[in-house]
Amino acid sequence: MMSKDKKQPRPKAETPKGFRDYFGTEVTERAEMLQKIAGVYHHYGFDALESSAVETVEALGKFLPDVDRPNEGVFAWQEEDSDWVALRYDLTAPLARVYAQYRNDLPTPYRRYAMGPVWRNEKPGPGRFRQFYQCDADTVGAPSVAADAEICAMLSDTLETVGIPRGDYLVRINNRKVLNGVLECMGLSDDAQRDAVLRTIDKFDKVGEAGVRELLGKGRLDASGAYIDGVGLSDDQAAPVLAFLTSRGDTASATLANLRAAIGASMVGAEGVAELETMAELLDAGGYGADRIILDPSVVRGLGYYTGPVFEAELTFEIFDEKGRKRQFGSVSGGGRYDDLVKRFTGQSVPATGVSIGVDRLLAALREKGRIGSQSHGPVVVTVMDRDRMADYQAMVTELRTAGIRAEVYLGNPKNFGNQLKYADKRNSPVAIIEGGDEKTQGIIQIKDLILGAQMAENATLEEWKERPSQFTVPRGDMVAKVREILGGQR
Repeated sequence: MMSKDKKQPRPKAETPKGFRDYFGTEVTERAEMLQKIAGVYHHYGFDALESSAVETVEALGKFLPDVDRPNEGVFAWQEEDSDWVALRYDLTAPLARVYAQYRNDLPTPYRRYAMGPVWRNEKPGPGRFRQFYQCDADTVGAPSVAADAEICAMLSDTLETVGIPRGDYLVRINNRKVLNGVLECMGLSDDAQRDAVLRTIDKFDKVGEAGVRELLGKGRLDASGAYIDGVGLSDDQAAPVLAFLTSRGDTASATLANLRAAIGASMVGAEGVAELETMAELLDAGGYGADRIILDPSVVRGLGYYTGPVFEAELTFEIFDEKGRKRQFGSVSGGGRYDDLVKRFTGQSVPATGVSIGVDRLLAALREKGRIGSQSHGPVVVTVMDRDRMADYQAMVTELRTAGIRAEVYLGNPKNFGNQLKYADKRNSPVAIIEGGDEKTQGIIQIKDLILGAQMAENATLEEWKERPSQFTVPRGDMVAKVREILGGQR
């Protein structure tokens, strides 16, 4: 007897790990915010660029030629002609490729902004997804730090435009060259030691000054009780790093004086301090005071990647984390100067500086502040009392849409009127319109204020209920005017 074919199991309806779905309001809120950010970037003279979501792995700089698969971090696959390609990891590597490819046709400097999803093949965690939106602006081909200062000013303007008020954020600026000067005057013996010092500096925001001092020396016990070996420097050798990390003064000139002391006789360090000084002067001239932008040498994230100025926007207001503890919201944007990126393609060094805004984090911050996320209304629903009169209902919905009001006809099974109101409720509709046969004959319609109805059902007294009806009877010709009036009262 032949065995029966095994039935194919049904696919599971679930989102892949590290990804998520976005519905209605979330998509609209993001689109509106991206539009505001693009508006500021455009206002500053940047041009839009939309490049492919897929790049060759070599272009992304994520290639290990001696393994079967490119290094982790990217979603990559091999094409038939043996080329490896991958989904873009950020928006900066594609820009370097675009500039190298079209440099003879593009203006120099080339100023572009780009927004869109990027993909990282990393371990997902709470609030960490493998696909997320970035929103970047970069200037390629401008060696002057005036380009970096402009981007910091633009970042400040962008945050205020999307709804983060002054006093709730700070743009902090540091410079990789100053750190190089500090490393130079420490007299480190080899590259391995330099790398160890850089890794330790990167932990500054987690372990603080005392923690970095221990890690540069003999080592320290971490929170879990494990002992972490230190770099093994003497106190004298470690002193310049600590002086650098803690050199922020009350004013820009005090910070610059402290940094000059930290770099000693280093030429590259002096160059970095001079760049910070120029940026401070330019920002001051543009009216960007210390309430918006500051020099802060404790900004160390990304110092491995950047070659000059580095900056981040930090939101300074407090929120409660999952465990109910107060903490600062933290960074929503980072950027800096990366003069070596285009060189990979062209062999010549091309100066470049840019900023990237983490869109999802910024949206989360605006929700925390109550700037967005107020219940958004669904469409006005025209109910169907008589399925033979669909043309009448269609005429009503067209009239509402022509007047600029979001509206739809109920397209489910109209048999049960209660289900139509349940549908309107689920859509968070502000208003339902009802026209049965009797109303049609009399030339009137019923308009139901669903928002007020829901509020009153929750907590109104009988008197209030009578005083403020949530259902109105109006002549058919007054439909648009009455709906407008109700919508105006609900805002």
